[in-house]
Amino acid sequence: MTSRFTELVLDCHDPERLAAFWCAVLDFEVIDRGEGKVEIGSWQPTVGEVRARQMPPTLVFIRVPEGKTVKNRLHLDVSPIDASTEDEAARLLALGATRVDVGQGPGRSWVVMADPEGNEFDVVRSLAPSAQRLPADCS
Repeated sequence: MTSRFTELVLDCHDPERLAAFWCAVLDFEVIDRGEGKVEIGSWQPTVGEVRARQMPPTLVFIRVPEGKTVKNRLHLDVSPIDASTEDEAARLLALGATRVDVGQGPGRSWVVMADPEGNEFDVVRSLAPSAQRLPADCS
């Protein structure tokens, strides 16, 4: 008996806005919408594929009335595939992200950012062919 990690759910005020932001960041597509929720992913889940093997989870944005009040206990790390970490951070700033300080200190190989609703995430090592391989964040 086993389970599969199929979705990561994020509470938010504006599911459409946050889904659009993360679609632009990750090159995902909207795969489902409903009252107060939007699901995005890189693939269309089917029961057969999920049962056969672990697949990348989708992101589900659910509308909730309360706001974010503290640092996330869980956060996403993203790795640019065709740019440096700093170039990707600049692209994400243009999409509506902000740089944040969660106590990571100076001189880190990763960049801590927040999405338009303040959820922290990290831009870690670049996977671009010419990029130097750096260790992932453990913040």
